[in-house]
Amino acid sequence: MGFSGEFLLSMHFAIMLTMKKKVIVSDLMQKCTYYCTEAIGKNFHSEFKPELTPQQMLELGVFGGKYMTDCKNEFPKSWFVKAKLCHKFHDPSLNFFGINASKPLLYWQSKGWIHPADPRGWFQWYCRYYMGRRFDDDERQIRRWKAMTRHIAK
Repeated sequence: MGFSGEFLLSMHFAIMLTMKKKVIVSDLMQKCTYYCTEAIGKNFHSEFKPELTPQQMLELGVFGGKYMTDCKNEFPKSWFVKAKLCHKFHDPSLNFFGINASKPLLYWQSKGWIHPADPRGWFQWYCRYYMGRRFDDDERQIRRWKAMTRHIAK
């Protein structure tokens, strides 16, 4: 007994829907649940082509190491093996360039650029997007990334 292509395709989608990975977040800023529906590091929006992975960014000391020090349970342990982190304060010497290359979270909040689902901002969104989460703020965050890459390229 053979199966039609339409039946097999509908079964494929049914299986894919059940393959969502549930992520429970419990850190200093947030307690929530979200689902990852894509493979880690795969199936990005066609216009979103970041040069660095979240792991590479953490290893370069983004945000002076003061970012995501309490999020180790949410992301792969490998991201934190060589990460330059400082739980107590923002340390510019941890940054690859040895400078303070970031603004405080309050600055981004005052601009209205922080989505409630990602209270730490763009990098948190990117980490979750990289892990496979897709949701309604993706287009806005990708536009922000594209705007930044245009400014850096000049």
